[in-house]
Amino acid sequence: ARSRLLRTLLKEGNARFMIKYVVRVREQLLPPAPLAGFFFSGDVLVPVPPCVPKPQGTWVAAQLAQALVREGVGCAMWPGLQRISAVRKSATAAKGSRPSIDRHYESFRLERSQARPARVVLIDDVISRGRTLLAAAARVHEALPGTEIRAFALLRTLGYISDLHGLIEPCRGQIRWVHGD
Repeated sequence: ARSRLLRTLLKEGNARFMIKYVVRVREQLLPPAPLAGFFFSGDVLVPVPPCVPKPQGTWVAAQLAQALVREGVGCAMWPGLQRISAVRKSATAAKGSRPSIDRHYESFRLERSQARPARVVLIDDVISRGRTLLAAAARVHEALPGTEIRAFALLRTLGYISDLHGLIEPCRGQIRWVHGD
């Protein structure tokens, strides 16, 4: 129940809670915490746009990226990745009908950047399978070859499990495309 409340508050883009989330992230970046060494001072944070292009409204990943930069995580936020066509939200899609990596990729475009950053960190609010982040990384890689690309999501879904050990359980790893998924 607490983890669902945390997700709801995040998705609402509540500024008060966003600050709390970012302070927790910053704490997890200090050695020997699990995320130490993940972000670097010169990182450009690129928020992943929501599934439905919105001219106005809450773009949680952008709010998160801005808050991270304000707290000294990365050097700049660049909203260069844009969603040009809507994609069904994975959270509401039935099993087996979530959007593919290709579908996400086709829905993105990357605006031209005046500077070529050495490192980009894609910022998303929630990760489930990683398809959105893989597609976003592919689009950024295509436009900025040679740029190191990483991804950060504030929350990760684990499905409906009853044995959660804690709300803060940072992890590092790789998102891989395995057997077409």
